[in-house]
Amino acid sequence: MTETVPARSRAQRAERIRRRKTWTISIVGIVLAIFPLAPVVWMLSTAFKPNNEIFANPPRLIAENPTIEAFVAILTDGEKLRIFGNSYLVAACVVLITLLVAVHAAYAFSRFEFRGKTIINVCIIATQAVPPITLLIPFMGLIVLLGLFNNLIGLILVYIVFTLPYCTIMLTSYFNGIPRELDESVKVDGGSAMTALWRVILPVSAPGLVSVGVYAFIIAWNEYLFALSLTNTMDMRTVPIGIDLLMGQHSYQWNEIMAMSVLGCLPVIVVFTIFQRHFVAGLAAGAVKA
Repeated sequence: MTETVPARSRAQRAERIRRRKTWTISIVGIVLAIFPLAPVVWMLSTAFKPNNEIFANPPRLIAENPTIEAFVAILTDGEKLRIFGNSYLVAACVVLITLLVAVHAAYAFSRFEFRGKTIINVCIIATQAVPPITLLIPFMGLIVLLGLFNNLIGLILVYIVFTLPYCTIMLTSYFNGIPRELDESVKVDGGSAMTALWRVILPVSAPGLVSVGVYAFIIAWNEYLFALSLTNTMDMRTVPIGIDLLMGQHSYQWNEIMAMSVLGCLPVIVVFTIFQRHFVAGLAAGAVKA
């Protein structure tokens, strides 16, 4: 009986320490979450304020007279709607083309041996070490030479150059984790390698496909530098440039800037929310299998 009481006391002490650690970690997590969330909350708040209330002193998180006039101004402006349409078109094309090419390239790297495979892999990986800004002038010259300056096609091609290497690497590592017996069973039944890819490998690779698709979408939707440099008319601008152009020479319509920023964030949030489970699973699987 004398041994049971100290043992119980030690167990209770350990439980108290565990709870204290849990509460400490939770509080630290909440505090750290405030830093990235605070600008987002303020952006959303500002979007619903009249422009004359934004710089009220003292600052107010919630407007005295909330209004949606900034959103109405954005959504009823044909020029700004065209900007959103450009971003949707560019992002969709980049995702589709990247997935189509990356799937076949990754399958070739994963399942076949051919001359120069190692060198090509090294070159693909090496492209990820090149800062994009150093490629601006070469890309500018090439796009002008091809007659694609101020053209969404040129913008799509440039974005694919950035998304394709990473997506190929990611899918290659994912395909490497899929048993080769699946391919062999298709060949035994008389199917080709392409049959195995489209009917067997891709259906079980949904997390990997979603993760690289979301990555390509985010890159194409948020990119600013090349969209600014490779286009020069409003009918070819994308959302990041449209937000920048709302800043006038003498005055800023901050509520419209914030409203357009909110609308610009929504597609990324919606895409990530819908595919979050597959996205996280694909990244984790790719990291482990790599």
